[in-house]
Amino acid sequence: MTSLSHIAEQQGIRYFLVSFNDLRAVQRAKLVPAASIDRIATEGAGFAGFAAWLDMTPADPDTFAMADPHSLIQLPWRPEVAWLAGDLVMNGKPVEHAPRRVLQRQIQRAKEHGLIVRTGVECEFFVLSAEGDAVGDGGDHQSKPCYDQLALMRRYDLMSEICDAMLTLGWEPYQTDHEDANGQFEMNWTYSDALTTADRHAFFKYMVKTLAERHGLRATFMPKPFSDLSGNGCHVHVSAWDAATEQNLFRDPAGELGLSRTAYQFIAGVLHHAEALCALTNPTVNSFKRINGAPTASGATWSPNAVSYAGNNRTHMIRIPANDRFELRLPDGSANPYLLQAGVIAAGLDGIANQRTPGPRRDNNMYTDPLPPEEARRLPANLLDALRALRASKELVLALGAPFVDAYARLKETEWREHQAQISPWERRVTLDC
Repeated sequence: MTSLSHIAEQQGIRYFLVSFNDLRAVQRAKLVPAASIDRIATEGAGFAGFAAWLDMTPADPDTFAMADPHSLIQLPWRPEVAWLAGDLVMNGKPVEHAPRRVLQRQIQRAKEHGLIVRTGVECEFFVLSAEGDAVGDGGDHQSKPCYDQLALMRRYDLMSEICDAMLTLGWEPYQTDHEDANGQFEMNWTYSDALTTADRHAFFKYMVKTLAERHGLRATFMPKPFSDLSGNGCHVHVSAWDAATEQNLFRDPAGELGLSRTAYQFIAGVLHHAEALCALTNPTVNSFKRINGAPTASGATWSPNAVSYAGNNRTHMIRIPANDRFELRLPDGSANPYLLQAGVIAAGLDGIANQRTPGPRRDNNMYTDPLPPEEARRLPANLLDALRALRASKELVLALGAPFVDAYARLKETEWREHQAQISPWERRVTLDC
C-alpha cells in the first residue's frame, strides 16, 4: 500500500490528525507532521489513556493510536491537514473497550454470518449563537419552522460550505433541510458499510462544529438543548447484504412491505434489546428529555417513547420507509458514532441467530393513540434505567464484550451520580418552602 508520506507529498498534506473517540464520544487527537507520519503509522501516536474517557488509570502504560490509512479524510477547508481514525492498542494488544474496536468486532461477527451491514445516519444539529445560549438566527421563530425556506437560506453560507466539503470528499450528500425546531438542521449523505459510516459520522460532527465556529456560531448535537423545542435525533437506516453476492438480504418482493424474513428477524433483535440499546443510542442524562419529552411548540417531539415498529409512520421507534431497509428513530445526537453502529449490529445479529419475530406491525399514531404498555414496552425513563438494562442483557454483554460493558457502564454511572448531585433551579423553586 502507498505510504502516508507519499500520499502527503502527492496531495499537499503537511499535517495529520491521528484521532480516536473515547467512551464519551470526545474526539482526541495528535497533530503529526507529514515528515513523521510513516514512523507514527508504524509505532502509533502515543496517549496517556487516563487523560481521556477510557477505562484506564495513571499507572497504565502508554496507549497508542494506530492510524487506519483507509479512513483518511483531507480537510476540505484546510487541505494541508488530513484526519485519520486511530485504533487503540496497549502493550501491543487492542484496547478491547475502545469504541472503534467494539464496532470492528461486531462487523467481524456479521461477516462470520456471511453479512455486510450497511447504514446511513441522519444527523440533526442546532446552530446557536457563539455563546451557545440561544438560537443563532433571531428571525427563526415560527412554531412550525420545519423546511422553512427563508430560515434555511439565511444559513446558506454555512450549509453550502458543509455540503461542498462532503461533495469534495465523495460522500454524495443529497439534501439539507431546516428541521422541526428553530435553529435546527439536518444533512444527509449516501449510506456505506458500518465502519465507513461511523468514521464519517465522527468526522462530520467535528466538521460541522469547526465550520460553525468559523462563521461566528456554535453547532451542537446535544439531544435536547431547549425544553420547548424538538431534540436532535440521529436516525439510522439499516440494511444487511450478502458478503459473497452483494445482494441486499432485506429485500423480498413476496414479504410484508417488501422485506424478507431476515430483515424482520434483525428488526426483532433491535426491538428485543431496545431498553439496553438506549444506553448506547441515548447515552446522556439529557437524552431522556428527548425520548420522554412532552409535545413541543411544533406539536410533536418526533422521537419514540415506546418499543414498537410500523410501516412509513414516524411515531414509532422503527419505521419501514422502503423495501430495502428500516429506520431506527431511537438514537440521538450524543450517541458515539462507533457504539451506535455496534449496538444496532449486535442486537440485529441476536435477532437473526435466535430467529426472533417482531410481532405484528402497528400503524397507529403513537402520539395521539398510544399502545398500552402490555402491547408496547415503554423506553427507559432515565440513563440509569438504560444502563441497568444493558448490564442485565446477557446477549449484548456477550456480543459487545464484558470488559467494554463494564467499563462503559461504570463511566456512565459516574456521570449519572454527578447529575444527581446537582441542585437545579426548578428543585429550589418547587421545594424550597416545603
